Amino acid sequence: MKRSERLIDMTQYLLSKPHTLISLPFFATKYDSAKSSISEDLSILRKTLATNQNGYLQTIAGAAGGVRYIPFMGRVDAINLIEDLIKNVDDEDRILPGGFLYLSDIIGNPQLLQAIGKLIATHFAFSDIDVVMTVETKGAPLAAAVASFLNVPYVIVRRKPKITEGPTISVNYVSSSGTRFEKMELAKRSLKPHSNVLIVDDFMKGGGTINGMVNLVNEFDANVSGISVLCEAKTSEKAVADYVSLLNLEEVDPVNKQIKVNPGNVIERTNFEVF
Repeated sequence: MKRSERLIDMTQYLLSKPHTLISLPFFATKYDSAKSSISEDLSILRKTLATNQNGYLQTIAGAAGGVRYIPFMGRVDAINLIEDLIKNVDDEDRILPGGFLYLSDIIGNPQLLQAIGKLIATHFAFSDIDVVMTVETKGAPLAAAVASFLNVPYVIVRRKPKITEGPTISVNYVSSSGTRFEKMELAKRSLKPHSNVLIVDDFMKGGGTINGMVNLVNEFDANVSGISVLCEAKTSEKAVADYVSLLNLEEVDPVNKQIKVNPGNVIERTNFEVF
């Protein structure tokens, strides 16, 4: 196999297995090539990925070492994505009763969804994440996108029991409006004790739903390693304090059909110095 062909196939293989340690002998056997040639190939890939800020190829030294592809979005691409999202969201027709926004078309756009998932995964690229958690239903595609880049499973918290999920653990939580109690639950076999959980959701107003998921994680004797939302509403108080957001909904005026959307805190809180 020519080097050009080998590089294409090797790149495809690495991209399909993010955050997976792959040994040099594996590639040497796969392509029937010397380890020195494989090392040169990986150096080319590492440089190309870094130059285009398309991901990070991490090298682990030692007999049990190898290479690991880490999906990573560069600062420029991250800023461009946030700007594109703001242009998409800044539309008075998206205003829903209660100060919410219609975001289903954005989450349903495959290109935007993958980019959003990659940016969130970039922020948590070097965090210890075992599973991504979200609540049904609109958070499911977002959780799947993030989980695919982190190469971990994702679980969906239910508001109503489903017989197909077996025994569950449930918690009561205060709604975002703070006016009523609601219930959420998760199948017992969905989350192992001491798992490190990344909570993601599409929209956060008062943070009641996310706080409910935090309490649910605690019931499983697991750990919350991070919280991220696509869009947060500007409110005086939130039930959660430490989180990452892509968009900040500063103002919604349903009467005058006015909306103001700003960048969230993800750019300022993400370390892009890996390149």
